[in-house]
Amino acid sequence: DSFEILNMEQSGLDYEDMRGQEMLKRALEISAAGSHNLLMLGPPGSGKTMAAKRLPSILPKLTFEEAIEVTKIYSVSGLLRESGLITQRPFRSPHHTASTASLIGGGRIPKPGEVSLAHNGVLFLDELPEFQRPVIESLRQPMEDGVVNISRVNATLQYPSDFIFLCSLNPCPCGYLGDPNHECTCSPGDISRYLGKISNPLLDRIDIHIEVKPVEFEDLSSSEKAESSASILKRVEAARQIQLERFQNLKIYSNSQIPDKLINKFIKLDNNLKQVIQMAFKRYKFSGRAYNKILKVSRTIADLEGSKDIKEEHLLEAIRYRSSMDGNYWGNR
Repeated sequence: DSFEILNMEQSGLDYEDMRGQEMLKRALEISAAGSHNLLMLGPPGSGKTMAAKRLPSILPKLTFEEAIEVTKIYSVSGLLRESGLITQRPFRSPHHTASTASLIGGGRIPKPGEVSLAHNGVLFLDELPEFQRPVIESLRQPMEDGVVNISRVNATLQYPSDFIFLCSLNPCPCGYLGDPNHECTCSPGDISRYLGKISNPLLDRIDIHIEVKPVEFEDLSSSEKAESSASILKRVEAARQIQLERFQNLKIYSNSQIPDKLINKFIKLDNNLKQVIQMAFKRYKFSGRAYNKILKVSRTIADLEGSKDIKEEHLLEAIRYRSSMDGNYWGNR
């Protein structure tokens, strides 16, 4: 059963238990602060799943409007465990045997699927290439539109599906491509088929791509505790507050939700920054969608710093999340 709403106060999952992997934790903080989709690629045992399961510990509580939306979906699904509003953000983690119908919704008596049960929360697909390709591809429309339409003979039902898409994968079937401590046993064909399960259009819809390296021995053996989730959450909440004030009365709750037609209104770049992104656009052959996502992520990074303007380092960090690893694993396909 994939039903999982992690109540962080009870679960005790905290980033202070996770040594090392500072770059990964930074990426997850940005994801939480702006509701950005995130892909983690790295060998087994590098902490991808551990990090993912702690993401709810740095997500702000649902706003009243968001809580009503989530509670309605769980009520329709027959999954409300107690009366009252759900205030914690959902964290859904379906098994890789999940069908398209269980992910998107449907059935003889149509019910919301995982994408709607994750609305205003997180949908985590661990070991993404283990899922069937049609199932993975079915996520594209709900990720793009924030709603899912379920057609039946007599009616079309629409459920909301605005979630943080979080996924993990190994670099190859055996998991050890590029790992200095293990030898990869996969053929080039094996690797190509494995990574080919993830299409360009899906990759394009993921704001942050991060390569997770094996944990350093010094980090594992250190007696120092890492930064706590409560400490990270304070920064996330401050950034979210800036966004709520920026978008008040627009029914936009985070930077990731800025519609394309409003990007120029809310995201301003000076001439120097326009040149920076233009050079990156040409060099990495970014799509229009990737360009917009880079702008939104850079706005979130600036919000985390409490900066009114997007600075060059904010933009460069956002570009890095789309460029540093993609060429190594997906080439220029």
